[in-house]
Amino acid sequence: MERIEIRTKESTELIDITREVTGIVERKSVESGICVIFTRHTTTGIIINENEAGLKNDMVTLLNLLIPKGKGNLHDRIDDNAHAHLRSVVLGSSVTIPIENGTLALGTWQSIFFVECDGPRRREVSVTVVEG
Repeated sequence: MERIEIRTKESTELIDITREVTGIVERKSVESGICVIFTRHTTTGIIINENEAGLKNDMVTLLNLLIPKGKGNLHDRIDDNAHAHLRSVVLGSSVTIPIENGTLALGTWQSIFFVECDGPRRREVSVTVVEG
């Protein structure tokens, strides 16, 4: 397992980590297997989608509309970030990608994103490559 350190700048943002994950897979020299990308943080997510600026803005807008901050959630009594935890539930904490011929089997337009829902913060993502 290797880790990617991320420093987020916004309260909610998408950060493309495809290049970093690809580098880890290449260093492992695994011809066939899987790559698991996982966040240990309960206010973040990992997703796969297209890296297009308008779409990334649309995703942040959607999260803000679906699960807005300050709606009186019970967890807000503790640290005022229930919205971030709820967004994380919707996004998911990991993705698994096949490795074929030594590379991630991503589609043409697919990128791997770390999604911050309670930033800015220092974060880590775990990347595990399993030979298969």
